[in-house]
Amino acid sequence: MRFDLSQKLRTSQQLRLAPRLIQSMEVLQMPLAQLQERVEQELERNVAIEQVEPEASDEDRAEQAEHQENTLQEIPEKPLQSGESQETGAAFERAREFERDYGESAQPSTRHLDGDRDVKYEMLAQTAARREPLSEQLRHQWDMIETDAATLLAGKTILDFVDDDGLLSADLPAIEAHSSKNGNPISQQELERVLPLLQEWLEPAGVAARDVRESLLIQIDAKLDSRRWNERPSAQDQSEWRDAHVLVKEHYDDLLENRLPKIASRSGMNVERIEAAKERLRRLTISPGRDLTDETERPIVPDVMVEFDSEQDRYVAAICDGSVPPLRVSQRYSVMAEQESTDAATKKFVQDGIRSASWLIDAITQRKNTLLKVVEIVLERQREWFDEGSGHLRPLPMMDIADRIGVHVATVSRAVAGKWMQTPRGLVELRKFFTGGTENADGESVSWEAVRTVLQEIVDAEDKVRPLSDEAITTQLRERGITIARRTVVKYREQMGIQPARRRRRHIDGEHA
Repeated sequence: MRFDLSQKLRTSQQLRLAPRLIQSMEVLQMPLAQLQERVEQELERNVAIEQVEPEASDEDRAEQAEHQENTLQEIPEKPLQSGESQETGAAFERAREFERDYGESAQPSTRHLDGDRDVKYEMLAQTAARREPLSEQLRHQWDMIETDAATLLAGKTILDFVDDDGLLSADLPAIEAHSSKNGNPISQQELERVLPLLQEWLEPAGVAARDVRESLLIQIDAKLDSRRWNERPSAQDQSEWRDAHVLVKEHYDDLLENRLPKIASRSGMNVERIEAAKERLRRLTISPGRDLTDETERPIVPDVMVEFDSEQDRYVAAICDGSVPPLRVSQRYSVMAEQESTDAATKKFVQDGIRSASWLIDAITQRKNTLLKVVEIVLERQREWFDEGSGHLRPLPMMDIADRIGVHVATVSRAVAGKWMQTPRGLVELRKFFTGGTENADGESVSWEAVRTVLQEIVDAEDKVRPLSDEAITTQLRERGITIARRTVVKYREQMGIQPARRRRRHIDGEHA
């Protein structure tokens, strides 16, 4: 075997993004709520950035000076982060000493002129506590049952296989096999004995079911269980819930396919009774576990506000950044970075903070300017939508806007990502205005979003006893000047969650299966 050593030259091209550019792109893509959080984090960790406070009165200044010394004593020690050197920690301490000694020291960034209010603490205090995972919540319920140890163990073993929807993710033979591998074998017969106890005991009704059908039956049984009644339901309510139980237990497949005449002929119910039972089923859920795991959705915070200026006869936009405090680089630390008496480690620490603060301030300014330019072009190009509504949305490729403002199309994509606009027509996602499209019979461009709007209007207006087929919808679109293929109608209908005609049909008595 022979080894050769040699040297070779090779040229290659590599794209490396500067940290400042990376941060700029990240800030541009942030929705307003996320940007607020990012600013709070920077105010907390970076001593070289500060919030620009409104002009204070003489009385406020006197109160601030009186409170200053106590405030500085309350600043907690900064723990070293992973990988941070002892020299950096010492530099932070010297920076704090400089702040104490430098004339009229600034308030810590998370504190304001109105006393001891801590913004970050208030944000945490107002945030709802995270819920426990579904499996843990169900285990807590199961632990409260008074039964023998074997039953408790079997129940906990089953609960290990409950998914986020509240249904079992494995059948009982698989659970039995898994228990044997873990050294605590539980027979399938034991699991079958315990499973109904779980389903009866646990809340909400329907969890720990083997499939959606069983979950619906459990929920219906709970509606019929007199022990759960806050007030006794009427005879009609009970009758309709019993009919719903029959539909799910004996005619489930036909029910899914909306074959109501077939169900009527086999069950002896008329179509009116079946429809009433179906209405009851709509009150149930196919994912009972979500009642325990779904967090309340955070309200949408618009990034842009659009209003109509009647004097100028145009729509005007403003960036909603009032909740993001104005920032500046601390003058005190700028002085400290220039002083010859500042040691090298402290100077580097402060300079890094100043550089980070400058980058963030520049990135926020660039985000505002870019977003405003994009929105102004949207207002110009989509004027008919703002005047008339969704059916008048025009195709607007992002490339067109990128060319107008002189940036890459990826910059426009980041600028609109996750952003919302408050408009006279309500709260609208900014990305909605950027779609491709087609031409109508008059040669005018129509966006795909507008096509979907018209499609929805056609379905809403159809005769539900004789719903329109996809071919009939295609014909009606053509009559409105929109020519697209039937397969495109099918694709849009499925994307919009519109069922095919046979499932949208409402049956009447006297129909034959």
